[in-house]
Amino acid sequence: MLQSFSRSIIGGAICLSCISGFIADVVAGDWPAFRGPAGLGVTSDTGFPTSWSEDENVRWKIALPNRGNESPIVASGLVFVTSATDDGSERRLHCFDREDGSEKWTRKVEFEAGEKTHQTNPFGAATPAVSGNKIVVWHGSAGLFCYDLGGKPLWSAQPGAVTHIWGYGSSPVVHDGKVILNFGPGVAQAIVAYDFETGDEVWKHKESGGTDDRGGRMAGSWSTPVIADVGGNSQIVCSMPARVVALNPKDGSIIWSCDGLIGKNGNLVYTSPLISKGIGVAMGGYTGPALGFRLDGKGDVTESHRLWHDDSKQPQRISSGVIVGDHIFMANAGPGTLQCLDLKTGKEIWKDRGPGSNSWGQMCFADGRLYVTNQKSQTVVLSPNVKMYEQIAVNSLDGSSNSTPAFSDGEIFLRTSKSLYCVSAK
Repeated sequence: MLQSFSRSIIGGAICLSCISGFIADVVAGDWPAFRGPAGLGVTSDTGFPTSWSEDENVRWKIALPNRGNESPIVASGLVFVTSATDDGSERRLHCFDREDGSEKWTRKVEFEAGEKTHQTNPFGAATPAVSGNKIVVWHGSAGLFCYDLGGKPLWSAQPGAVTHIWGYGSSPVVHDGKVILNFGPGVAQAIVAYDFETGDEVWKHKESGGTDDRGGRMAGSWSTPVIADVGGNSQIVCSMPARVVALNPKDGSIIWSCDGLIGKNGNLVYTSPLISKGIGVAMGGYTGPALGFRLDGKGDVTESHRLWHDDSKQPQRISSGVIVGDHIFMANAGPGTLQCLDLKTGKEIWKDRGPGSNSWGQMCFADGRLYVTNQKSQTVVLSPNVKMYEQIAVNSLDGSSNSTPAFSDGEIFLRTSKSLYCVSAK
């Protein structure tokens, strides 16, 4: 499916055209997975509000039992989030009616074995994904689970135990009849494909991981894979601890790899790849490097297809950015700055403190505007102005948040540490 539109942005002088993604089994208006239908944080839907509060433009609000870092998804008139007890002994998938927020069902998984994580990353950490009439959710060491949209259990799989002291966080992606999961972080880092109908493992691609504690050089990838369409063929592009890889969805074989994510403080990456116009961007975490590359290579493309590589000290990046035209817009986790970068060179165009809070939630582009929710549950709305920071609004809700908004048919769905909201001007 090709999403395309053109818009003139006052003050930024940007013409957007042919913003495209590789999308399968998506109903118009759905936001069925992490970072939306193409995994790029972009929607062609319109009519979204720019201002809200606890007393304005909130269609409904539902209290959630526990905090979580995952993000809501919207599909087939339903809204899904996860949660877990603080000790991880019970992990849940919740289903709500998008019209009024009433609970349709909750499925619980008991897990008594114990699992490492950090206080900033509770066990509800991975966003589920819907394709057709099924939903898949990863509960970390408790396993991967698939249900129909009525909540009937269909299958479960066990990728393995997550042993990293910072816990898990990558989200599953459904593509071409397979569930693609970046399993990790830690020593046993791998991208694994499962049959979406049966849960059987189809293939596994292992990557170099690293230590799972502070006793050695920290390593790990929390990156969610992105499906890229390159010359009519799909690639699974994912940022791994030391490099970016593109895999063949059929068998998991490497199409190409690009070095450049090893940082001075560790081999760590939290963000998902950004993709537009045949160019990809990957960014390391913990002040690690960033790089841009072309997607049309074969084998090791570090020398031939890497467009730029910035290994100077970067901000702490957990939030993935979004590409608009020829520019990247970022919201950082430390310090809490917002940035505009040149897509083809990686050079910074502008930087601003904005409201001044760190962001773990992903930057999104909807209806000609940028949206990002920071850790104070403030959703910053700004113009994609390439000349300067141009703030439209800052909208506050109760609680804290490390989640990403979901955009669907003019409504925005937000998760905080306390509640799930439907924000609408309708």
